[in-house]
Amino acid sequence: MNPIENYLKCNFKDDMNTIQEVFQVYDQNNDGFLDFEEFFALIKDVFKNGHNTTKSEEISVELVEALLKIFDTDKDEKINLREFADVWRYWLKQVLKPVTALIIVDVQNDFITGSLALKCCPAQQDGASVISPINNLLDTVPFDVVIYSLDWHPGNHISFYDNRSLRPFTPLNKEKSEVDVMDAVEFLGPPKTEQVLWPRHCVQNTEGSKLHPDLKVVKKGIMVNKGTNPDIDSYSAFWDNGKLSQTELVNILVQHHVTDVYICGLAYDICVGFTATHATQHGFRTTFIEDASKGVLMEDMKKTRNKLMNMGVVMADSHQVEDMVKAKERCLKHGIKAAANYFIARNIVQTKQKQNLL
Repeated sequence: MNPIENYLKCNFKDDMNTIQEVFQVYDQNNDGFLDFEEFFALIKDVFKNGHNTTKSEEISVELVEALLKIFDTDKDEKINLREFADVWRYWLKQVLKPVTALIIVDVQNDFITGSLALKCCPAQQDGASVISPINNLLDTVPFDVVIYSLDWHPGNHISFYDNRSLRPFTPLNKEKSEVDVMDAVEFLGPPKTEQVLWPRHCVQNTEGSKLHPDLKVVKKGIMVNKGTNPDIDSYSAFWDNGKLSQTELVNILVQHHVTDVYICGLAYDICVGFTATHATQHGFRTTFIEDASKGVLMEDMKKTRNKLMNMGVVMADSHQVEDMVKAKERCLKHGIKAAANYFIARNIVQTKQKQNLL
């Protein structure tokens, strides 16, 4: 049996007795250190699991060398017990005992049956088809936090095609008289703002702005409104499109000590994609649930997928999520992200300590 399986979720402990217990399992020659081969064996066990097992050949020598270098603070090319305590508490804790949030993006009436229904967009995907997999996730997966984002626009919002005369603009691709729905324009501001013109949708406190009635809303679910500023759009549930102001989402996640976010909803290539982008930029280990997300343009969906994968976001289907949340399925990409988070945080702390000494 893989010894790491004994330390998942509620069985994870970070006291020194446990740390020494795990250390001794991998210190095969009992010399008081994990050398490269022993550290490699640990990494392979951490990321060897489930139906989508990480192949050992995907864990390269170069990757293990880089990981060892992060935690080898005395630079002797091996990990002592003190260094392993950092490995266990600050890196592998995120992998073996993740704190998870499901972010359900904009599953609202207007995107399903209303003025901006996805089935009427070029990709012709039915937004209602995300409801069943999302409800199943809510019924079966023990997320620590569930968040619903909502497009929540005032009536004079900049994104509405029928509001285009309210602000001076320059068309980006056509004559001004020919501007149509879903065309991009540049409002003169200040500040200058590039904007796609959409049909009026999700106006605050209208039927179209409500979550779809078939979507399950859990008792402790948290609502996050976005797009409330009339002068700038907000595709992401974290930031407006100009990154001028944030929603409360990141603070909610931090308050709940969330390490991992699972993102799904509408639309794949716009609000879900932007939310996933900002989630990983904020340092969260991010999973994009593809079969619980539908989009507007097929080509943009492909571009979004490639971009997110290059950023380290894990692309998964809903049937994989339960094992991931329970840490039975441990993705190498998520492990790399957790190690990078530790490295960045340690450098910040060290920099502040040096500044305090000056």
